[in-house]
Amino acid sequence: MSELKRILLVEDSDNDVQLTLAALEETHLANEVDVVTDGQQALDYLYRRGPHGERVAGHPAVVLLDLKLPKLNGLEVLAQLKGDPDLRQIPVVMLTSSREEPDLARAYSLGVNAYVVKPVGFDAFSSALRELGLFWAILNQPPPGTVRKGGG
Repeated sequence: MSELKRILLVEDSDNDVQLTLAALEETHLANEVDVVTDGQQALDYLYRRGPHGERVAGHPAVVLLDLKLPKLNGLEVLAQLKGDPDLRQIPVVMLTSSREEPDLARAYSLGVNAYVVKPVGFDAFSSALRELGLFWAILNQPPPGTVRKGGG
């Protein structure tokens, strides 16, 4: 198996962060998951600025991005990420409770790679996250520049 890849989770709900981390841990992927809680922190992380200025160079294998976030919402983060030639190749999965068609349409028009509505209930949520983690962190071949565990 290749080295494990880093995941960026952008989620403001402590409960959803804990559920997501537990579900990913159940898969035994052992990926490093970095968590930020608002849209501005997500951009700071991706651009390696502010409190994230010292993080290891390179991009996450996938960004799990909530839609409804403080400071900058998920669509604003997605627009900036996909509009930047250095970041646009990073796969982004919108992980949200919104089933609103305008949100879905806007996310895809901005270049989201997948749009997943958070299932209600731990078992369904855990199952969805296991499948997401397996695909994006193990099966999918990430773009060049992706951070792998143990170095860049």
